[in-house]
Amino acid sequence: MRGMMRSDVGSMRFLSRTPATLAASALAVAAALLPEAAIAGTGMPSPWQLNLQGAVTEVAAYIHWFHDWLNVIIFAITLFVLALLIYVCWRFSEKANPTPSKTTHNALLEVAWTVIPVLILVVIAIPSFRLLKLQLEVPPADITVKVTGKQWYWSYEYPQDGGAFTFDSLMLDEKQRAEAIAGNKIAAAEAPRLLAVDNEAVVPVGKIVRVQVTAADVIHKFTVPSFGVKIDAIPGRLNETWFKADREGIYYGQCSFVCGQNHAYMPIAFRVVSQERYAAWLAESKQKFANAGDAAGKLAAAGE
Repeated sequence: MRGMMRSDVGSMRFLSRTPATLAASALAVAAALLPEAAIAGTGMPSPWQLNLQGAVTEVAAYIHWFHDWLNVIIFAITLFVLALLIYVCWRFSEKANPTPSKTTHNALLEVAWTVIPVLILVVIAIPSFRLLKLQLEVPPADITVKVTGKQWYWSYEYPQDGGAFTFDSLMLDEKQRAEAIAGNKIAAAEAPRLLAVDNEAVVPVGKIVRVQVTAADVIHKFTVPSFGVKIDAIPGRLNETWFKADREGIYYGQCSFVCGQNHAYMPIAFRVVSQERYAAWLAESKQKFANAGDAAGKLAAAGE
């Protein structure tokens, strides 16, 4: 068999490529023919983007692979059905086949069109079960962040690391966004319109982050594409997911479940930083948000 493979190197290279690799190659060709802005970025959407946002977690990378694999299967089935339709139209037209067959049964065909779809579904099911297992089994976490969806913003709670604190994260309007960029509080490239927020959630790179998600009023959906995370935020229920980002950067998401008038204006922002920068942010935030909480408590008490 090795001799046969050596005799046809070109065929071997073609056959050795996985369907997902072929899909990636096709996407690369499309990317070369299209403007750079059309290619999906990482962490945030791009104008007229193609494909999914870049993956920075194991789960997101598996989702991308599974997406490409399914597209190859769908494309192959579509071509097969199209070819079959063309053949039937040609082979069994009135001109080519003036005396139609009266065949009513064909055991081989009936078995084939039952068994082959079942095998295709099995091929799809095996990696999908692996993906579900990867998503749903939360490994031992280094950090836990509790996220609460509210109309129409998100609250983040860091319940560990030697002193719990909570803060709200609201979208910056155009004036606030311009002021933040002008004041060098955030880079313009990292502050897309309708996604930049006043307070970002911060986590360290390469650490397993358990995310506990709930809601305070109506059902929301916590979604961060580059993390491969999408989970319901339901009042009175605590759902759980996880991610482990493999590179630093800012990663945006949004509520993806219609939750009321300002549903489109409750972005999610996670900044992934080094362990040293995370420790510094943690120390600063404990003081900053603890003081904010004390001030809010005093204000509420004064109003009673």
